Amino acid sequence: MGRHEPPPPGTIMTIASTTKPLRLSLNENPLGPSPRALQAINDALPDVGRYAGDALAALKSTIAAEADVAPDQIVLGEVLNIFGLYLAARSGPGGDFLYSEPGYTALVDAVAPAGGNVVGIPLDDRLGNDLPAFLRRLNEQTRAVYLVNPHNPTGLVEDTQHFLDVVSEVSQRTLVLVDEAYLDFLPDFRERTAARLLSRGARVVVFRTFAKLHGLAGLGFGYALAPPDLAAAMTQIGIGAYFNLNRLGLVAANASLQDRSFIETTRTRIARERETWHALFRQRAIRFTESHANFVFFDAQCPQRIIASELAARGIDIGRAHPPLENWVRISIGTAEENETARHAVAELLHRP
Repeated sequence: MGRHEPPPPGTIMTIASTTKPLRLSLNENPLGPSPRALQAINDALPDVGRYAGDALAALKSTIAAEADVAPDQIVLGEVLNIFGLYLAARSGPGGDFLYSEPGYTALVDAVAPAGGNVVGIPLDDRLGNDLPAFLRRLNEQTRAVYLVNPHNPTGLVEDTQHFLDVVSEVSQRTLVLVDEAYLDFLPDFRERTAARLLSRGARVVVFRTFAKLHGLAGLGFGYALAPPDLAAAMTQIGIGAYFNLNRLGLVAANASLQDRSFIETTRTRIARERETWHALFRQRAIRFTESHANFVFFDAQCPQRIIASELAARGIDIGRAHPPLENWVRISIGTAEENETARHAVAELLHRP
C-alpha cells in the first residue's frame, strides 16, 4: 500500500494516543463558551469574507446598555497594550506609570518601548492593591495609574466603595486605568465596576475581556470603556474600526453577553471549584488569598519553581512565578476532574517530609 493511499475498506485504524498536560496556567475558562456564542459563530461563517458591519453596532449597543455608557465611549478589541503604548507615546518619554507589583504587566510592558517609566507599587500586607501607597506616590510626573480588580495573581477584590472613592480621587489628578478582566466572576460586578464613574466625568478607562468568564480566549476579543476624548483618539488611529475587528469575535461576544443562564452557571461552577481549593488550604493550614477569580493563589513555603517543576513532571502546567512572592503559587481553575488531579498532587507535594 502506497504511503498516501487510503487503507482498504474495513481496516481498523489506530492512532497513538498522546497525553496532553493539564494547562492550569493561563486562567482560561475550562467550561468553554456559551452555546449561543458557538451558534452565532456558526451562523456568521458564510459572511466571514466580509468586514464587520451590523455586528459591530449590535455589540456596542449591548455593551452600552449593560455598562450605561454611550456607544462612542466603547473601544472594541483587546486594547489594553494599545492604550499603554498610545499614552506613553502621546506626551513623549519620561512619564510615570504606576501599577501593583507583582501584577499583570501587559499595559506597563507596552509603556516601556515608548519611553514611559514603569513604577511598581508593592502589594499591601493582605496582598491586595495598596491604594494609600498609590495616593502617596502621585506627583506631576504620573501619567497614569493602572489597577487590576480583582487583582492578578492574588484574586483579591477591593472593597467596592473604598475602591471607587480612591479611583475617583486619583482620577482628579491623573488618568486611572482599571483592568476588570475577572470582575464579572462576581455576581455583583455591576455595582463594583469603575465604569460607574464615567457618567460623572471621571478620567477612568475600564478594560474587560471575553477571554475569561466568557470562554472565548481563542478569539482574542475584549473592549474598553473610556472618556469620550480618549475613545475618539483611539477611533482616529483605527483602533476598534470595522476593518480591525474579528467578525466571529463580534457575534460570539454579543451572544455570550446575552446568555444569562450560561454566565450564572459558569460563575457558580467556578466558585464551587475555587472553594474546594480553599477548603484544602484551610484544612492543611496553608496561607492563601481569598480569590474571587478563576484561579487560586497560595504560599507553598518553598520556591514556586520547585512546585512548578514537580507538577510539570506529573503532567500539570501551572505557569510562571510572581516575584518577589517567590514561594507563592497561582493555579488556574480547570474542570472538576482536572482540579481533583491537581489538588491531589499539590497536597502530596506540600506535605512531603
